[in-house]
Order: sequence, then structure tokens, then C-alpha cells
Amino acid sequence: MLLLIIAGLAILALSIQLVYVRYVPIKGIPCLESTNNSDQEIVTLDIRDYQYSFSDEIAHAIVIPVPYLKRYYHEIPARKVHIVATDHLEKNIAIRFLKNKGFEVIGYTITNCKCKKKIENYA
Repeated sequence: MLLLIIAGLAILALSIQLVYVRYVPIKGIPCLESTNNSDQEIVTLDIRDYQYSFSDEIAHAIVIPVPYLKRYYHEIPARKVHIVATDHLEKNIAIRFLKNKGFEVIGYTITNCKCKKKIENYA
């Protein structure tokens, strides 16, 4: 009986952790309207799938879709990172992963969202 309770608690903890990583937004990282690559300290990281990033290309952006971040995050220069994502799920997963690897994420852009702030305010 005790083993069953422990297994149930482990499954519950794992479920809560998965929901948290995917759906709870990260505080302190603003949604920015556009990316301005005139600042050489900011890297624009496009984490959308290849078909979306190819059809709506962003100049000077490094394209690494979310499923490839674990394998290719070392190719991102060690600077401030601005993320371009398709939806909030991608954004949350990528920001948490990059922050755990030591990157400074200064903002994000959701491609079908209109934000009020601009990246110049945070550079």
C-alpha cells in the first residue's frame, strides 16, 4: 500500500513539473514588438519550426527549432538572446532551457502577437 502511495505521489510530481515547464510563463522577460540587430550584443534566436522560419525569414537570426536546442545550444554566441517563437509553449520551454544553460534572455516575440514595447527600451 505504501509503495502505491509513493508511486502515485511520484506521478503527480512529474505531472506538475511538466505542466509548469510548458505552461507557466517566465516573469521578468518582456514581449517585444520587433528585433533590432543593430546592437551587436543581442542575438536573435528563431526557435520556430523550419517551415515557419523559412517562409517568414528574420534577417540575421540563428534558426534552431525547439527540438534541436539541446543538441545545438552551444552554437549560440554567449550574448544576450532575443527569442522568436510561434506560440507561448515554445517560448516557455526555450527560455527555461536557455536560462538553465546560462544565457541572458532579454525578450521574446510571438510571431502572431502584437506587442507594445520595443527592443530599444531593453538594450
